[in-house]
Amino acid sequence: MQATLVMFVISLIGFSIQDNLGDPLRELVGQSVSEKERDALRDRMGLNDPFLVQYGRFLSNAVQGDLGNSYFFKKPALEVIARKFPATLELVIGATFIIIFSSVPLGIYSAIKPNSWLTRFILGISIVGISVPVFLTAIFSIYIFSVELGWMPSFGRGETTAPFGWDSGFFNGDGLLHLILPSLSLASIMMPLFIRLIRSEMMEILQMDYIRFAWAKGLYPKRIWFLHAFKNTLLPVITVGGVQVGTMLAYTILTESVFQWPGMGFLFLEAVNRVDTPLIIAYIIVVGLIFVVTNTVVDLLYTWVNPTVKLVGQKS
Repeated sequence: MQATLVMFVISLIGFSIQDNLGDPLRELVGQSVSEKERDALRDRMGLNDPFLVQYGRFLSNAVQGDLGNSYFFKKPALEVIARKFPATLELVIGATFIIIFSSVPLGIYSAIKPNSWLTRFILGISIVGISVPVFLTAIFSIYIFSVELGWMPSFGRGETTAPFGWDSGFFNGDGLLHLILPSLSLASIMMPLFIRLIRSEMMEILQMDYIRFAWAKGLYPKRIWFLHAFKNTLLPVITVGGVQVGTMLAYTILTESVFQWPGMGFLFLEAVNRVDTPLIIAYIIVVGLIFVVTNTVVDLLYTWVNPTVKLVGQKS
């Protein structure tokens, strides 16, 4: 019920901004079309109807899975987004793998060895990573690794194959090569956050009494660090991680724009330039749905990480 209410609010906000995006007829008709013909076309499209009438019509279609037809592509907006979604998902998965396999060991090491020179170096780099915008990181990476060194391609998705039914660049060398720089750029804004979060949470856990008792019992250090300490840092990490997955989808707009990556973010920018309002509204609703689903999954994961967490309050 909460997810349904949130999606209703998102759809209302997304639909209400369409009048401020510009005139969609600009892209549909030429300059030679008279104002009378434009008004007639607006009437046929329902653009002259009151807001509540337009929103009610949109909502009744949306619950049936119809978010309107794209003015530019002349196809259902959801179908257009669905064609671009695999490319964006590929980029987010690549960035997620980089974040997990770098921030977890670096965060744990920084908590275990808080005064080492390597920890100071990691924290210093993380400050730079948080401060530099993702599009600037993308531009610098293109300049260094593509222009100067010539190691990586600077734009495009590369070759894709579909051995498992998913047409992706994960399954061949050229696709992976094109994926490296965009994934690193997208991960650069999130990775420092997770390193610092894991470090701070784990340092707090390591000071607790049950950890000192584990040391006194003579347990192996790795068992204390990874089983007793790190597992109890996962709750806040999962909470932030669930939100950041949705945030990464938003950041893909900048990343895909710089690398000309043919995903949802790049499609959204094109839709804004063309005043393709059905496609813009559909994008907002799809991204909102991803946020809602991700946060719901995070709530369900709480009980797996910590069985004492109760999602629904009970009377004592």
